[in-house]
Amino acid sequence: MRLGIIGLPQSGKTTIFNALTGQNLPTGFGASGQMEVHTAVVPVPDDRVDFLSGIYQPKKTTYATVTFKDIGGLDSGVGEGGLSGPLRNELTQVDGFVHVTRVFADDNVPHPLETIDPQRDLDTMESEFLLLDLIAVENRLARLKEEWTKGKMENRRFNEMETAVMERLQAQLEAGQPVRALDDLTPDDLKMMRGYGLLTLKPQLVLLNTGDEAVTPESQVSVVGARTALAALQGAIEAEIAQLSPADRADFLVEYNITEPGASRVIRLSYDLLGIQSFFTIGGDEVRAWSLPRGGTAVDAAGTVHTDLARGFIRAEVMTIDDLKELGDEKAVKAAGRQRLEGKTYLVQDGDVITIRFNV
Repeated sequence: MRLGIIGLPQSGKTTIFNALTGQNLPTGFGASGQMEVHTAVVPVPDDRVDFLSGIYQPKKTTYATVTFKDIGGLDSGVGEGGLSGPLRNELTQVDGFVHVTRVFADDNVPHPLETIDPQRDLDTMESEFLLLDLIAVENRLARLKEEWTKGKMENRRFNEMETAVMERLQAQLEAGQPVRALDDLTPDDLKMMRGYGLLTLKPQLVLLNTGDEAVTPESQVSVVGARTALAALQGAIEAEIAQLSPADRADFLVEYNITEPGASRVIRLSYDLLGIQSFFTIGGDEVRAWSLPRGGTAVDAAGTVHTDLARGFIRAEVMTIDDLKELGDEKAVKAAGRQRLEGKTYLVQDGDVITIRFNV
């Protein structure tokens, strides 16, 4: 899973990046409109991996990972000025956005729009993305019209289908609503739109960057769309805590009444937002967590581990992490008849422990 951290200048994006990744990058760098990207890959905290590792004592324990990208270079007016190729590429390649919106006041870090207004800042960035998407959709519609007049009759059915989708998107964007707010897009629609890099289609976690005091996010902003979530983070405090040893970190979390570290919370919310779940593989050499979209099948899980496993898939031997915790070990799970044999079309569930049998 790749998440792009975006926001207006001086919103504290790099502070949030440091809090989520444990990095210690200097903040306040990067001129307005100048692209600057920082990347870090972090393990997904999951005590189920620790539990499995304790049972199997593998040579290697591997957590699932999330890639965070701190993407600088966005500002008000970018919609009219357009995006550079490299900046657009960075934005389109991520799976979702962590949209940092400033709530904290700091005289040493003046807000570029002079006042603190998180709803205004959120709407400003959303408006820029709406405009960029509308331009992309209108350009595609013009191209489809040209192809209709010049194309062969056998291609016109596909032209009509795509035109209908693009016209729906155009109406949505002209109404000032993001594409992600459409709740009736089919898998075929989404597949058709995949190549257009629509920014308002991507799931978005709106993350309020607060000061020393915690705030209720809903009291600061309202968000639109089923694929949008809202949370708040004490960015500067969490960035400092992320630099500490695990033992000291726990003490500071208690001191600041933070019940869940920022990175864990953001990853958990992002998993839910993007419809991602975890399954596990086990063995003497390695216990490993893997990420898979909800609705993924056993053969999809096999392909996630290795393409050869999907190509030569025979069956999946499945047990749940809850059964292992209840009964104590794999032998007891098998004795209780709770290990199942599943075929290619089995829908993987969060917490499944899967052994793939294959032949190539």
